[in-house]
Amino acid sequence: MNTDEIIYQVGFSDRLKSDAVTLYDEAFGKKISIAIKSLKKRQLLLSDCLMPKYSIVALWKDEIVGIAGFNIPDGSLTGGITYEKLVSHLGFIKGSWAALIFSFFDRKSSSTKLVMDGLSIRQDAQGRGIGSRLLDEIKNYAIINKFKSVRLDVIDINPKAKKLYERKNFKSVEIEYFPYLRWFLGFGGNTIMELDLNMQGELN
Repeated sequence: MNTDEIIYQVGFSDRLKSDAVTLYDEAFGKKISIAIKSLKKRQLLLSDCLMPKYSIVALWKDEIVGIAGFNIPDGSLTGGITYEKLVSHLGFIKGSWAALIFSFFDRKSSSTKLVMDGLSIRQDAQGRGIGSRLLDEIKNYAIINKFKSVRLDVIDINPKAKKLYERKNFKSVEIEYFPYLRWFLGFGGNTIMELDLNMQGELN
């Protein structure tokens, strides 16, 4: 894979939605499976609910090899996953349960703060700097749209991702511990990290 051939853009077409669904589920399916165990049901829900315009994708030969979702006051990549959609796909009881679980992970953006809504790189494209470039694209999008910071969460069992964010000048601002939920969630802590865009001119 020649990285010079990779194109980065905001959003993706409906034709590429299956690529986005597969990538998102590969990265976050384990966490989503707490609420929705069935792979088929997860993918159908994501296909129905992902909102492409709230993402930046890396395209290689017209395939999505990387995706970075974001959350802003107007909407988010996963913002289409509403209570109504969950009930429609899963039924009242399972849909209500899924909504409760998803509320645990819900993070709100603001007029000054863009929140990351997932970062995933296709397995055969990892180690080529695509994740780093997608973070740069998110930062540039945030600056152009007058946000003052970019926020993301990284779980305690993903130190590799945390190191990447630290290299991109994200700073830890809060650590959440919930070891009593490790058996249920698969992780026992979460670090909130932020990139202060007001500092970028001094760092660049």
